[in-house]
Amino acid sequence: MTATRICFIRHGETAWNVERRIQGQTDIPLNETGLRQAMAMAFNAARYTFAAIYSSDLARARATAEKLAERDGLEVQLLPLLRERHYGIFQGLTAAEGRARHPQAHAHYLARDTAYDFETGESMLAFAARVQAAVHEMTRHHAGQTLAAVTHAGVLDVLYRTATGRPLHTPRDFSIPNCALNWFSFDSRGWRLEAWDDHHYLADVIKEAAE
Repeated sequence: MTATRICFIRHGETAWNVERRIQGQTDIPLNETGLRQAMAMAFNAARYTFAAIYSSDLARARATAEKLAERDGLEVQLLPLLRERHYGIFQGLTAAEGRARHPQAHAHYLARDTAYDFETGESMLAFAARVQAAVHEMTRHHAGQTLAAVTHAGVLDVLYRTATGRPLHTPRDFSIPNCALNWFSFDSRGWRLEAWDDHHYLADVIKEAAE
């Protein structure tokens, strides 16, 4: 069976990324650097042909995807399953603010407690199941094709761990820069990581920032 290949791309930079605020599902737009990153990413991706371009429905992802779609004359297909994890009471806070205001929640955050949902948010286990559902949705409609999907750091974290066999609860030891190209393939044998963190084209405008 021919694998479905998906290039997953983290959205461009936002003001909250710069401030290292946890965005979660708060709908923050791209800043000027983010727009430049999105345009550079679309230029670099010109060597690939995509059957479809998917995106989280949050503004920062959608605006990034639109730069890529404009190049190919495609419509961005919005998929809410590709949204960032909902961080509940931590959304809008920096890690330091979260530690000061919600010390018990911060302890769960540091421990990567997979069952903790930040009181009003989404647990890591529920989030990972949603990411798996997003992959299933795209591969079901595009078996054997090559796609692009613009999403968020948390989604890419789950994808990387699932494809490489890393547990959800362990500390992250890999970078997830804005607008880098990350290639995965999916077939009956499972998920495979083909290439990670292709961002040479972004030079000084690329950064890794808060989710």
